[in-house]
Amino acid sequence: MHLSRTPAEAAAVAAVESATGDGEPSEPSHPAGRAGARALYVPVRRCACGFSLRVFRSPLGARTAVAFTTERRLSDVLGPDQPAIRLSLPAVRALAAPLGVDLVAVDPQLTAPPVRPLAG
Repeated sequence: MHLSRTPAEAAAVAAVESATGDGEPSEPSHPAGRAGARALYVPVRRCACGFSLRVFRSPLGARTAVAFTTERRLSDVLGPDQPAIRLSLPAVRALAAPLGVDLVAVDPQLTAPPVRPLAG
């Protein structure tokens, strides 16, 4: 299935692909990883079994996974205390698919604070 990418995601993927020279990134510390390949920083939340993928909403309301090309970009958008793991783009898509999420935003910049109930 072909998914359309936002201009920001397309630019980030192109940057990662040009750094690796041959397609989507792979975890560089993995023995089978390609030399020079870069993994993305993916926000997670702690749960009883370890960590789970955080899912967000796009500005239009669609559920989306997010990934960042640098730890600094993740921290700038989601805060310095946001736990993250490093995964390749195909791995992020594989984790998101069973959740019914088929969009991945790379380096999103638009965020809103969490919704809080109004004090009564």
